[in-house]
Amino acid sequence: MSVKIKRKTCLAHDKVNIVYSACGKGEPALFFIHGGLAERTFWDKQLEAFCTNHRVVALDLPGHGESGSNRENWGLPEFGADVKAVADAEKLDNLILFGNSLDGPVAVEAALLMPKRIIGVVGIDSFQRIDYVIPPEEMQKRARAFRDDYPGMVKEMVDMLFHKDADPDIMAEAEKRMQKTPPEAAYKMFLGMSGYDNAAPVRKLTVPLRAINGDIYPTDVEGVRKIKPDFDAIIMEHMGHYPMLERPEEFNRYIASVIAELTR
Repeated sequence: MSVKIKRKTCLAHDKVNIVYSACGKGEPALFFIHGGLAERTFWDKQLEAFCTNHRVVALDLPGHGESGSNRENWGLPEFGADVKAVADAEKLDNLILFGNSLDGPVAVEAALLMPKRIIGVVGIDSFQRIDYVIPPEEMQKRARAFRDDYPGMVKEMVDMLFHKDADPDIMAEAEKRMQKTPPEAAYKMFLGMSGYDNAAPVRKLTVPLRAINGDIYPTDVEGVRKIKPDFDAIIMEHMGHYPMLERPEEFNRYIASVIAELTR
């Protein structure tokens, strides 16, 4: 059965235009948040797989994909407010948030803005550890590097996020999509992450925290549990940063198992 995915728009709290994809109906609703420099089509295989039984949404965060870039504040809490804006526009309730990479924390920020509507937060290759504050000097250096040589930095980043024997066509497609993000948006986003305390929002989270992670970077499950005792993680063997691109069918089975566990 073919799935009809609709392209929709809404306004963020600061009037930035947000473009998102939506399809299906049913609860829990599933909300997918792409990682930094990516965009919503990274999740197309998840929309196709889960729209038969769930309302499923994936957005382009401001500065990414088709969404606008005309904003002043680019921190992770602001991205969390963007997620809420789409959830409000769609009148979503009984909701599971999925956030890839640095947008695992964005999912947490969004959950804190609508606690009675969320039943779980799931990081996708995220939350490997959360007991740290992002050093401002590190983010400033990274921001300048992406502004000065965006194509080169994206290529370098993609090379680090896949295993060495990953499918080169998948890597090339991921890089191609990420190269479309405006360098100035990347610069502002990295600056906006300066000083972000990853643990503080998680300590306030009242719903379960889960992760479906690759093994290219180790996940410190016990370390995360010191901050969020109910944390649990599925580790996909020989998997990089983008399981939705590399092995979508296997990844979807893990998503289904997490949905079943959170709704049990």
